[in-house]
Amino acid sequence: MVEKINSCIQQHYNYNTTINPVVKPQQPANNSPVVNFDSNKASVIFGNSTVNTEIRTQLSNREEKKKYSDITSSLDKNSRKVLETLLKNGVLLNSKSNDNSTVLDNLHKILTEPRAQGLDNIGILKDIIATVAYPFLITQQFGNIPNQFKQNAIQANGQGNPNDINVQQSGTCVAASTEFKLAKQMPAEFARLAKDISSPQLSSQRNIKLDNLADNTLTGIWLLNAFEIPFKMNNYNDATLTFAPDKNAIIRAQIQTADKDPYERTPLDVLMQSTFMQIGSQQSYNSLTDKRTGKFNQNDKGLIEFEKTFTESVVFDKNILSVTYQTVDENARLIGYETDLNTMKKHLTTALDMGENIIIGYTQTDANNIIINGHEITIVGYKQNKDGKLTFICNDTDDDISKPIEYNEDYLLPKIHHAALPKEVVEADMNVVPTWVEGIAMFKEMKKQAVA
Repeated sequence: MVEKINSCIQQHYNYNTTINPVVKPQQPANNSPVVNFDSNKASVIFGNSTVNTEIRTQLSNREEKKKYSDITSSLDKNSRKVLETLLKNGVLLNSKSNDNSTVLDNLHKILTEPRAQGLDNIGILKDIIATVAYPFLITQQFGNIPNQFKQNAIQANGQGNPNDINVQQSGTCVAASTEFKLAKQMPAEFARLAKDISSPQLSSQRNIKLDNLADNTLTGIWLLNAFEIPFKMNNYNDATLTFAPDKNAIIRAQIQTADKDPYERTPLDVLMQSTFMQIGSQQSYNSLTDKRTGKFNQNDKGLIEFEKTFTESVVFDKNILSVTYQTVDENARLIGYETDLNTMKKHLTTALDMGENIIIGYTQTDANNIIINGHEITIVGYKQNKDGKLTFICNDTDDDISKPIEYNEDYLLPKIHHAALPKEVVEADMNVVPTWVEGIAMFKEMKKQAVA
């Protein structure tokens, strides 16, 4: 893996519809819009805000030098090269985290402090180094459960169907896309969270501002309670939230530690994706079955748009606006768009120019324009072709390709159901109802139906 990362870094580094289990894009028979990424084809604009205004590429004191030395002495040659690259490009000393700790600080704690039972310090350390160096390695592919682990997994799943643990198709596209975006835009926070949720405590605290969730404190508190996320108030606007993977995630992580095949999730992927699924599913996710319950989604797989937006908002402590572009009738038929495609394209490119990586939900329709499924991917950049059209550079956590992929605008834009965008990007063009308003209305309607 590390050899692949070194090669990839040289080439690439500087550059509701219910979202259910992924279905691969149905490509046209000719001129498929998905191609291997080639940075020499055109000038590329990337949404990449991984660094602070002051980039540090030099170890500045004895403590940092010791931490770096401790880590490098524990790594093989190829991993040391990746770590050196992280230092040179400013990622290793990036401190854009909830407690201002750097990637280096958190890597050193992972090396020197205990990990949860069944996890390997060096393994987690190398996973984090690899992931922040090249987030395109992240996948949502579940691994098989070898015979020696099956009985324990079946017992942990309790009264559930024993066959449910043999997950064939993952519903964690939202969680995997959130993991990708966090690793790419906030590597220090990614490393801090990874350090915490792989520790014996299997949890992490995150301070957020409630006005990044809603327009007033009471509504923000309502949302936290509705999503059943543990929290404590620090003052009228600040709260400390507890993030944690579900209780069965450690079993999946232990299995992947002992028996990981190519294209399967790392133990770190398991814990990260479980944590984000827990946040969005009202703490109801089960890593053994990849199923959830919860009050907002009647489907037992994946997260709906409201849940996805809440997850992204608390993870990034940012007011995320989910902009719905497709108009869908009560029969799940795509009947039009809320704005024209050129306006949609302007929104995407403006956000990318601002340094955002944009998680989008796209849909697939049948011959009658009925939406049959959806998937979440992340747009990370774009380039202009000779004909003036754009090609969007994307990451898909379920394509078994550890590289960016490309979609031309004519293929991708009509398929976009929603996109997570800063409010200022869209407010002049569309009257977008905040997701939490729709969520509260949905919750009240569900309660009314339950009483009736």
